Amino acid sequence: MSNATKLIHSIPVDPLTGSISVPIYQTSTFVQDAPGEHKGFDYARSNNPTRATLEKVIAQLEEGKAASAFASGLAAIDAVVKLLESGDEILAVDDIYGGAFRLFTHIYAKFGITVNYVDTTDVMNVIDAINPRTKLIWLETPTNPTLKISDIEAIAKIAKQNESLLCVDNTFASPALQQPIKLGADIVVHSATKYLGGHSDLIAGLVITKTQELGDKIKFIQNASGAILSPHDSWLVIRGIETLHLRVREHSRNALIVAKFLHSHPAVKRVYYPGLTTHPNHDIAARQQSKYGGIVSFTLKDDTEFAAKDVVCNTNLFKLAESLGGVKSLLCHPATMTHKSIPVDKRQAAGVSDSLIRLSVGLEDVDDLLQDLEQALAKVSVSKKQSRKSSTKKQFSN
Repeated sequence: MSNATKLIHSIPVDPLTGSISVPIYQTSTFVQDAPGEHKGFDYARSNNPTRATLEKVIAQLEEGKAASAFASGLAAIDAVVKLLESGDEILAVDDIYGGAFRLFTHIYAKFGITVNYVDTTDVMNVIDAINPRTKLIWLETPTNPTLKISDIEAIAKIAKQNESLLCVDNTFASPALQQPIKLGADIVVHSATKYLGGHSDLIAGLVITKTQELGDKIKFIQNASGAILSPHDSWLVIRGIETLHLRVREHSRNALIVAKFLHSHPAVKRVYYPGLTTHPNHDIAARQQSKYGGIVSFTLKDDTEFAAKDVVCNTNLFKLAESLGGVKSLLCHPATMTHKSIPVDKRQAAGVSDSLIRLSVGLEDVDDLLQDLEQALAKVSVSKKQSRKSSTKKQFSN
């Protein structure tokens, strides 16, 4: 049976009514027959049937033993960090999501949890940096926003030898393209806001674990901390998952065409997309992903914030907004949006330059998307000419 078929039929028919759609149990509490005697649910923070269905479905999709659903992707990340203790160290990918960097640096550093950022695309960097205090290795692969690819299987072996946990943020790939637990990861996290939900209409996070024991620890943190996903948003993620394989297939197809177009465009300096053979980690991506996803990033030859803004402020179909993974195409300027909280030197060292633009390639007709990018990129050269003219006039007037 194919993964797409298994995915669709992992979402159960309601045993009580036969409803083909999972019911939304919009309730805060559950009536008990006697103290402590109930039907598996006592209070909706601890558990809810709609949320429990989502957790079971995503655990199956990621081939894990347990899962917990949270109110946001950052709440999911927060729950994983709460597995650690003061004095522990996280070894994290250098090109990291700005929200995760903010959480690690500004929240957990003061509790004695340190973070060492390295380029995990080179396994030797991980070997050199890991030490007895390293209790968690944190990967994004592909990374946000330069789409670096790390070898999950190789790093999982290093983590195991060091008795460290390996957590992979699988948001960009989704389980439709990559299953990190099968490659040796202990934990997978998702911003389900993105491809799993798929329609830009919810905020959600998920944690999936390789073992039930680890899953029980996350479940305890979920209940104790209370950052749970609502029944309605749980239902929206379930509904999104039903079309995940179809959507991600088309996102990937469109993104590859867009990446090739940008690669040959005279205004573009560099394209970041693991589906291109020019990508330095293309071979690893080809080995551990079934397709290459819907995110494309690129820099301009005019490597300035002003040039980037000429592009992002002049598209019609690509909407300027944070987030990604929805049906409609989006674009953003990471240096001033998603990664603004990262210090300039660290951001630029990780490859997030002033002109870098991140595209979330949607499901529109790809020819329309190419035309939209073409006309927006033309604004860069026009703006540059106008700037030169203005500068020349100034010189003569002086």
